[in-house]
Amino acid sequence: MTATNVLLPTAGRTDTVRALRTRLRDRRALLGGAAVLFVGQALAGLAGPAVLGHIVDLVVDGRAATAITAPALLLACAAVVQGVFAGAGPAVAAHAAEPALAGLREDVVDRAFGVPLGDIERAGTGDLVSRVDGDVAAVSRALKEAFPEVLAAGLTIGLTVVGLAVLDWRLALAGLCAAPIQLHTLRWYLPRSNPLYGAERVAAGERGQQLIETLDGAQTVRSLGLGARHAELVSERSRGAVRLVVAATRLRTRFFARLNLAEVTGLTAILLTGFFLVRDDRVSIGAVTAAALYFQRLFDPLNTLLYLLDEAQAAVAALARLVGVAGLPPAPVATVDAAGADVRLASVTFGYDSGHEVLHDIDLHIAHGSTVAVVGASGAGKTTIAKLVAGIHTAGAGQVTIGDVAVDQLAHVDGRRPVVLVTQEVHVYAGTLADDLRLGAPGARDDQLLDALSVVGADWVHTLPDGIATTVGDVGHALTTTQAQQLALARLVLADPAVAVLDEATAEAGSAGARTLEASARAALRGRTALVVAHRLTQAAAADHVVLVDAGRVVEVGTHDELVAAGGSYADLWHAWSAERGANSPVTTDR
Repeated sequence: MTATNVLLPTAGRTDTVRALRTRLRDRRALLGGAAVLFVGQALAGLAGPAVLGHIVDLVVDGRAATAITAPALLLACAAVVQGVFAGAGPAVAAHAAEPALAGLREDVVDRAFGVPLGDIERAGTGDLVSRVDGDVAAVSRALKEAFPEVLAAGLTIGLTVVGLAVLDWRLALAGLCAAPIQLHTLRWYLPRSNPLYGAERVAAGERGQQLIETLDGAQTVRSLGLGARHAELVSERSRGAVRLVVAATRLRTRFFARLNLAEVTGLTAILLTGFFLVRDDRVSIGAVTAAALYFQRLFDPLNTLLYLLDEAQAAVAALARLVGVAGLPPAPVATVDAAGADVRLASVTFGYDSGHEVLHDIDLHIAHGSTVAVVGASGAGKTTIAKLVAGIHTAGAGQVTIGDVAVDQLAHVDGRRPVVLVTQEVHVYAGTLADDLRLGAPGARDDQLLDALSVVGADWVHTLPDGIATTVGDVGHALTTTQAQQLALARLVLADPAVAVLDEATAEAGSAGARTLEASARAALRGRTALVVAHRLTQAAAADHVVLVDAGRVVEVGTHDELVAAGGSYADLWHAWSAERGANSPVTTDR
């Protein structure tokens, strides 16, 4: 992640709480049931210290051994009830909370698909991945473990304090000696921990982004000898994340050390007070025993509660990052009439965040139903033009329109995508071939899938073991580069867009594969408005018009025959290609 990266938004505390309340509104009955179970757990837990104190008094009074039978049975029953409630409460709470979390995750992913891809690129995919992965995991742990335990601990603390006061107010007052230390510890801890956990989540996103950038570009990194540099960048991000984790761990260690001091102080005060009260015959030994056990029992949930503040704050920080994306307002959209969808770039200028301007005053018109091929040297701006038409980038100046609508304002029309981009990098998802194809049209029937494959000439589907039901991808049947690209083109046919953009979609195949893919692409584009970034000049020759781009400017426009006859730069490219074609050398436009 570069210094110019701008992370996706994070919601404020008010918006986060409001979003959580809204998502849990329909789960109130289950949450109420969980609360009842937690109350039952806390009440059952009160029996233990009281019964044990009573048994101590029976022993001190010299009662017969049979006298403790009934208290022992009561103690066993209380333990069983407490165990049942302790297991059922978190289960019901998780059943209430998990659907809300699932809905939040789906909303985050759905909204991420609606965010302009330029914003995603500026933020870095690592930021988004860390939100739907690490942040969701943190919130899930909190919903299933931390928040139920917080509720149970809070109820246990409240009821135990009542039980301690019922035994003797002086013993309860002695136990309160621990409170000042605990309150001071909280006042010291909370202002330091919340910013630290927020920074820790951000650092995790930055580390993930750097890893993704390095791994995605591994071949380029190796070929340019940049392995050491990228390893250092990964190490730098990792060290930053580790420093924050260590700082958080150090803070927690100091936090619990102070809590342990509070525990020792309170228990000592109860035992000393109990000693003097027993000496003066004001309370029984059993009452002091019960008071000490109550305090010990009080401190365990109190420690849990304070510890889970740590977990809860990490979850709140993660939740705020999720709500920040899920709460993004949808971009205003308009529909376009696919029957007359001309594409126009009017005085378009574009530059990346680095400040480097790559396109200058581009004017381009693609008439409805025609195919325009863009050619030029590497770095001329061809792919940037394709991404502008596809809506991935937004023009810095000027406007890109389809019909009369700006491309970034377009909506689907009856489920039909207005623009589909196919690049040279095609992903084959792990699953059946049918599932892969249905990414283009989720409701397509099997016969429609086969028709789409037939359109692009993917007859190899009939040689697969189970046809379109064959598992493909990393865990199944491996597709060749040509087959994977035909799969992408078949998705395009199924999506049936008003405008299709092919960005060097045949570049990854060899010469024979390229010829096959060129035929597949022509079939997929038939009758569509199309922009083709041509890697091979045969694509340009077959297009209705050719646009030659040089240094971010359109320098020649016309049909293939017109540009060859004009004797300009495109003609030079064509003659060079024709000369080398006889030598069986695959020539590309990147010259």
